[in-house]
Amino acid sequence: MQTQRIEYDDAIVRRFIFASILFGVVGLLVGVHIAAELAWWQLNFSSPYLTFSRLRPLHTNAVIFAFVGNMMFAGVYYSTQRLTRTRMASDLLSKLHFWGWQLIIVAAAVTLPLGITTSKEYAELEWPIDIMIALVWVVFAINFFWTLAKRNEKHLYVALWFYIATILTVAVLHIVNSFALPLSLFKSYSAFAGVQDALVQWWYGHNAVAFFLTTPILGIMYYFMPKAAERPVYSYRLSIVHFWALVFMYIWAGPHHLLYTALPDWAQSLGMVFSVMLWAPSWGGMLNGLLTLRGAWNKVREDPVLKFFVAGVTFYGMSTFEGPLLSIKSVSALAHYTDWIIGHVHGGALGWNGLMAAGMFYWLVPRMYGTQLHSKKAADAHFWIATIGIVLYMVSMWISGVNQGLMWQARGADGTLTYPSFVETLIAIRPMYIVRFIGGSLYFTGFLVMIWNLLKTIAGKQAVVASTEVVVEAPGTPDPEAGTLVDVITGRPMWFTVVAFAAATAFVFVSLVPAIILAVAVLVIGEAAFLVQKRERAAGKLSWFGIIERRPFAFTALVLISVLIGGVAELMPTIFIKQAVPATGSAQQPYTALELQGRDLYTREGCYVCHSQMIRPMIDEYQRYGEASRAEEFIYDHPFQWGSKRTGPDLHRIGGRYPNLWHYTHLMDPRATSPGSNMPSYGWLADDKIDQGLGAKKLDLMTSLGVPYTPEQIANAKADQQLQGEAVAKDLLAQGVTVAPDSEMVAMIAYLQRLGRDRGVPYGESAVKTSDAVVPAPAAPADVAAPATGGGR
Repeated sequence: MQTQRIEYDDAIVRRFIFASILFGVVGLLVGVHIAAELAWWQLNFSSPYLTFSRLRPLHTNAVIFAFVGNMMFAGVYYSTQRLTRTRMASDLLSKLHFWGWQLIIVAAAVTLPLGITTSKEYAELEWPIDIMIALVWVVFAINFFWTLAKRNEKHLYVALWFYIATILTVAVLHIVNSFALPLSLFKSYSAFAGVQDALVQWWYGHNAVAFFLTTPILGIMYYFMPKAAERPVYSYRLSIVHFWALVFMYIWAGPHHLLYTALPDWAQSLGMVFSVMLWAPSWGGMLNGLLTLRGAWNKVREDPVLKFFVAGVTFYGMSTFEGPLLSIKSVSALAHYTDWIIGHVHGGALGWNGLMAAGMFYWLVPRMYGTQLHSKKAADAHFWIATIGIVLYMVSMWISGVNQGLMWQARGADGTLTYPSFVETLIAIRPMYIVRFIGGSLYFTGFLVMIWNLLKTIAGKQAVVASTEVVVEAPGTPDPEAGTLVDVITGRPMWFTVVAFAAATAFVFVSLVPAIILAVAVLVIGEAAFLVQKRERAAGKLSWFGIIERRPFAFTALVLISVLIGGVAELMPTIFIKQAVPATGSAQQPYTALELQGRDLYTREGCYVCHSQMIRPMIDEYQRYGEASRAEEFIYDHPFQWGSKRTGPDLHRIGGRYPNLWHYTHLMDPRATSPGSNMPSYGWLADDKIDQGLGAKKLDLMTSLGVPYTPEQIANAKADQQLQGEAVAKDLLAQGVTVAPDSEMVAMIAYLQRLGRDRGVPYGESAVKTSDAVVPAPAAPADVAAPATGGGR
């Protein structure tokens, strides 16, 4: 053994902090702007690059991956070095990670406003950027696990557990959800379609929140909160239960985003059950954080850092109470597609992530420059301005969301819709959109106060080089408390888990009796293991968990297994077992080349941000939109377009309900067809042209994804596009509107006229069979007037 002085690499921490603050300004500013657009639609200034639907993905990516992502990396790099008592394994890998991540963010900032998007929520970036994300993440993972391998502190502290779970799970989620076939450098199509794509996307989307916005921030909480409070974590045992329960359960909960959709009922119920179960571990983590302050609550009055941490953890508790609540089917029936979900998401992002970030910055930056925070009063002002802003935002969205849900469902004494026009709801909630804008502006103002305070704190100061004395063991020196691999595999928790899984399997596939027998065995083994472990602990023997805490790669393997169990169990049946997604009607017919071009324009413009294409099996939705959507109607949708928010009405069965002229007028001037709409004009669609040569290429690529286009259809794609485009243009010309057959407007109309039908605008020989350029829509319910669907954005 020898003593050695270790200098920590805090330069990388400072870089990530400054990047987080910089992109935090960008993300919040874009958020404030698009919030204003919902109240005052003119604020897109007639520019295609400034519409709400194009900027919203930029806002979410900037806040999640740029602001919180960089903050998370800063916290991980700072705490990992202290917890392992060693410098990061490679300065080069740290720098590659930093600059690679910033390049990804810049690429996102350029491509998303240009409409270059996959349309998959929180995963909108196209395939070259996806590959870059994977490579940079691998660099981060190598550096992190290499550091664990050369650590001087053998015990893995709880924060490191959460970092391990984050690195592994985000990699799995990103890779699976990014499976796609490229058409060009800027366009690809998801390898999955319809129901499968929806399940994979929300398995990713929910767990991106779980393992990018939750688990690493929990790790940061477990490190920085005790540091700031100068108190140990309240309960080590509770942290163990919190970690393993959270990691195992979270991965199952994604389907609760798809309740009452065409997703099979078994998957919906599975997602709901695990979401409700998440209440326990989530609140266990929250209580562990707050109870760490026992005996130190007087410090909260005086220390702004603790104010931010306490409020952040409290918002975590609120969000993780609200999330399981919203996953209950009866609650989801009211809340889904409404602004309630927006309030919930921002409570987590601004309250949990944003306040934890501010607390970490206020604690960390002064220490990295060997000074004190410039102004505690300014930090306190930031806290109250931000908190009031969050409360205004959340409450306004709760009110708006409940109002929307109730108005959509309202029916009169005769059973007809009380508010048949969607835009009536939009007009009613407009005051809440203004309050939302005010709340977001306040939060942004507080953020600017923090920037001023931190700049004043470091003005004229030099960064401190942090170091520590460590005892370094000779390479290959065994750890007497690490046990052996046999100890890991044969540990009592492993056997307990095996029997528990056998009980669950027996319940599902065999019968109730064996399941009960095995369940009793689980309880007996668990109680016996507890008594034995209690005796061993009294004798000073290290527990099984104490062993794996000192074996990071065994620990990592167990985390990976815990995560993969849920992912495989949920995804595999819908992908490989035909009966897992039962068909109840006729299957979808493939799109024509022009309709596929129009669909790509639909995703480019971000129409999925404000419109759903999923009619739920509810009376009010049947009356407003028509027959409930079925799984087999989306089998060729690469990617799916079910949406997650209705700022405008559902569009799944809009095809044929309105003439081409209505769609043209609506896209040119939405208020001409829907007075009170907050949808911007899409006039550029009439001027810009599609690339007709791409039609055949798109059909050919779709055949690789299983869409049954014939060689003849692919060969005739360009001519068919022209014929169908001319059919739309001719119909518009007859009503006094001149538009080019190869314009984007015509392609968009052709796609909209196809939705919910086996055939869209007829052309060629089929056009002879009807005198109208629009095939009549399937009969709507008798008590529904067609305008009920169109009175929205």
